[in-house]
Amino acid sequence: MAEEGLVTECQTVELWSDIFTKASESKKLTVVDFTATWCPPCRFIAPILADLAKKMTHVIFLKVDSVSEKYDVEAMPTFLFFKEGKIVDRVVGAKKDELVAKIEQHATQVASA
Repeated sequence: MAEEGLVTECQTVELWSDIFTKASESKKLTVVDFTATWCPPCRFIAPILADLAKKMTHVIFLKVDSVSEKYDVEAMPTFLFFKEGKIVDRVVGAKKDELVAKIEQHATQVASA
């Protein structure tokens, strides 16, 4: 399972599948960072995402670079927001303010549901 307060890196498809299934069952908002090691904006946003994970322990943060085709990810970084395994939103690009706003919006909806 993803560790609270950390961005969990899913380095294999099998690990992604296992962690994502458990995250979906938890009913928490899950934020997935589709990233690539060659991507400068991805490297820029990585420490920001790590800081958000520390502050927002009620949200699950995952990082992957192996399953992007399945989710129609065409640019890096792309952040997908999941609730119970279903995509509820996305942010394309290293847009800190938009990312924070979407996390707060969807995490609040989960908490009040």
